[in-house]
Amino acid sequence: QSHLVESGGGLVQPGGSLRLSCTASGFQFVAYDMGWFRQAPGKEREGEGVSCIGTTSSGRTYYEDSVKGRFTISRDDAKNTVYLQMNSLKPDDTAVYYCAAALVLHNRCVPDGKYWGQGTQVTVSS
Repeated sequence: QSHLVESGGGLVQPGGSLRLSCTASGFQFVAYDMGWFRQAPGKEREGEGVSCIGTTSSGRTYYEDSVKGRFTISRDDAKNTVYLQMNSLKPDDTAVYYCAAALVLHNRCVPDGKYWGQGTQVTVSS
């Protein structure tokens, strides 16, 4: 059985930082692009990724304009884990963040549809 388990969410003040982690099991993590998708309060989960990373051999990364320069995505294939370092957080970043298998395209990132985590809450508030 395949799993993605996120951790690292929480409550942080504006300008603060959080590091999300997502650990995979049950599938060949190294072969998949991975991404972070979010669902803001009262809204549908966004269909495109906030940030995604290709396989290590591809070297590709993608960032939504609103997070460029603030968020950094990385992966550790030895640990089957993808990370999202979030700095200079804003109240608009408040959402449930989901980890998922993804497809990193030229100018966007979409879910692969095969594997999703359960989500981790990020709240940015003073």
